[in-house]
Amino acid sequence: MHQPMAGIRMVEVAQFTFTPAAGGILAEWGADVIKVEHAVAGDAQRGMVNHPKDGTFQPIMDHPNRGKRSIGLDLATPAGYDVLLELCRDADIFLTNFLPAARRRLRLDVDDIRKANPDIIFVRGSAHGQRGPWAEKGGYDGSAFWCRMGSAWGVTPPESPRVVSMPAGAYGDSMGAMTIAGGIAAALYGRATTGQPSVVDVSLMSVGAWAFGLDLGNAALTGAAKEPVPLNQTMMNVALNPTVGHFRTSDGRWINFTMPQAFRYFPDVCRHLGLDHLVTDERFDTAQKLMANSAEAGRYIADAIAEKPYAHWIDHLQTMEGPWAPVQGPLDILDDPQMHANGYLSTFPDSEGKERSLVANPVQFDNLPPDTRRAPQFAEHTDDLLRELGHTDEQIIQMKIDGAVT
Repeated sequence: MHQPMAGIRMVEVAQFTFTPAAGGILAEWGADVIKVEHAVAGDAQRGMVNHPKDGTFQPIMDHPNRGKRSIGLDLATPAGYDVLLELCRDADIFLTNFLPAARRRLRLDVDDIRKANPDIIFVRGSAHGQRGPWAEKGGYDGSAFWCRMGSAWGVTPPESPRVVSMPAGAYGDSMGAMTIAGGIAAALYGRATTGQPSVVDVSLMSVGAWAFGLDLGNAALTGAAKEPVPLNQTMMNVALNPTVGHFRTSDGRWINFTMPQAFRYFPDVCRHLGLDHLVTDERFDTAQKLMANSAEAGRYIADAIAEKPYAHWIDHLQTMEGPWAPVQGPLDILDDPQMHANGYLSTFPDSEGKERSLVANPVQFDNLPPDTRRAPQFAEHTDDLLRELGHTDEQIIQMKIDGAVT
C-alpha cells in the first residue's frame, strides 16, 4: 500500500497521548518514528494502572505509539544526550511535548537540536502555547481543550449540578494529534519547496478553540454568548426544527435526526414513521407553516419513534433520505458495519501474537486503510538503533553499565 511518509524519520521525545499520537499517525503513514523514553521509567503513561491491560497490550500505550521503535535514553547523561543528537542528525522531524523548563534543562530546544541538524523540522505540542503567562504551565485535554476552550460550557446545561466531562479518554488529545500530523505534513512540503525547515506549534488550547470556532466567531460578532444558554439550543431542539433532535425509542435508546432543511425532508420522515397523513396537513404544508408549528410537528415525530424499539428503527430508517444516526456506545461502534466496510478498525498482532484491535487514524490514501502495527515495548529497539548508529556491542554494553541507555 502507498505510504506517503516512507523514508521520513522522526525522533520523538514526548509522553502521554496528545503529542505522541501524532508520531503514531506518521508511523501509519510510513515514517520511521523513534520514540525516546526515559532510561528507567519510560513513558510515564506506561505506569497508568487504572487502564485495562492484557499481557503486553495496553490501549492507552498502543493507541498513540503504534508502529514506532523505542529506545531508552537518560538524556541527563552526556552519553545518552550524544545518542539523541546522533539520532537527530539523520532525522527529518524532532517532536516533543516537554515543558519549556525541561527543554532548557535537557537541551531540547530548537537551537540545541539544530546544532546537530540545521534542516530538522522542530515540532512542539503544548497545553497553552509558547507565549503568554501560561506558556510554562502543563495541562491535559480535560483542562486546556475541554474546559478552557468552551466545549464543557457548551454541553453543560445551566441547571446541571456538575460540569459535563469529555465523552471519552484522550478525546481532545486524539484530535490534537491529527492536527500536529497535518502541520508536520505541511512543514515537510514547505521544506521540500523552499529549503526552509519550520518550527511547528500546536496546543490543546488552539485545537479546542478551533473546534469551538464557529461559536467564538459568532460571539465576537454579536456579543450574544456572554450568558449561559440552554444545552445545544441552536442545534438540537425540535421547537426550532422538527427534523433536528434526539428522539427516545421505546426501549430507552436514542435516534438522532440532523436535517437542517426541514421542509425538504419532512414528507419522507413522515412516510418512514407512519405519519403519512401529516404530509398534506395544513399546519405543515409549506416551509413557513412547518417552521411556525415546528414544536407540534416535533412532538408527532417524537411520539412515533417512542412507539418502537431501537433495533426496529435502525433497520427501518436505512432507506430514509435525510441525515440521521443512531446514538451509539463503544460496543455498538465496534459492531457498526460502516466501520468495517471502510477499514476504520485495524486488527494486528501484539508482541505475544494475540490479535488486537485499534481505531485506525482517520486519513486514508489511495482508497486503502492504514497498516496498523503494535506499539513498541519499553526500550525494545535500543540495541538495534545503536547498532544502526555505528556503535559496537562493547560500546552498547558500556553505555548500559553507565546508565546512559536501557
